[in-house]
Amino acid sequence: MPSTRSDVVAVAVTYGPDEAALPDVLERAAAQVGRLVVLDNDSPEVGGAHWSDRVRIPEGVEVVRLEANVGLGAAYNRAARIAREHGARFVLLLDQDSRLDEGCVALLLRHHDLRAEHGPVGAVGPTFVDERSGERAPFVRFGFPLNGKVDAPAGGDVDADFLISSGSLIPLTAIDAAGGFDEGLFIDSVDMEWCFRARAAGLQLVGVADARMLHAIGDELVRLPGGATMFVHSPLRLYMMTRNRVALWRRPGTPGVWTAQDVPRMAFKLARMTAFAAPRGRNARAMLRGALDGWRGRQGPPPAAGRR
Repeated sequence: MPSTRSDVVAVAVTYGPDEAALPDVLERAAAQVGRLVVLDNDSPEVGGAHWSDRVRIPEGVEVVRLEANVGLGAAYNRAARIAREHGARFVLLLDQDSRLDEGCVALLLRHHDLRAEHGPVGAVGPTFVDERSGERAPFVRFGFPLNGKVDAPAGGDVDADFLISSGSLIPLTAIDAAGGFDEGLFIDSVDMEWCFRARAAGLQLVGVADARMLHAIGDELVRLPGGATMFVHSPLRLYMMTRNRVALWRRPGTPGVWTAQDVPRMAFKLARMTAFAAPRGRNARAMLRGALDGWRGRQGPPPAAGRR
């Protein structure tokens, strides 16, 4: 029997979302799934009110407010539990700024069913397009000296070694096989680490060409000399990204080919962030501190602002 939208519970994880954009994100998702739950990671109140008191929530969408910011890994594990409680077969993970094209989930389900005829599926993900640059992101196959970037053919799909969490349709059986998400990573590389385990468990990661999602990469877009562009993150995010990538280099379950290409990639990123992205000094300190903490195996939330 073909999988249908009623088999899917979508969970959108929020933290201080863009209140003007969020209703569109939720409406697009709610129209394509059996149930949509918003899992709020203890967003700070503004003017004494939570964002959910001001934002129009589509009918039938439930907002669950957590008592603390537990990070993405813990939120994704909670999302899987919510999907199970509602009797779903799939959980669809969403960020607060990810807008699904019409028919996106139906396409993900169809490609899941086609691939499931040939072996267990870990996740099926859409093609995502950066909404500021219009740049379409390819799917990734790990390689050395560079990862391979693969575009799925129109109407088709492609094997991938990594899918971003937002927009990923995950059978709950895949979480049983690969395990839950790593809560210690807190924010960045949570999806990367889970994909390592999913592939090691023999699960397919599938990128779908015609399933599209608009998604914002980074905090801003910077134009470089020569016309190239660079996605820029805050010093705090740079700290977390660097810390968690370095931590993954040291883990026995991390593919060696990924580590071999990621070490020079991170060095290159440090150089670019300190040369072209303000605040240069804070960026450099954040990444170097992140590398040291990652090597030491630090886990959990980022350090307090005064310690960065």
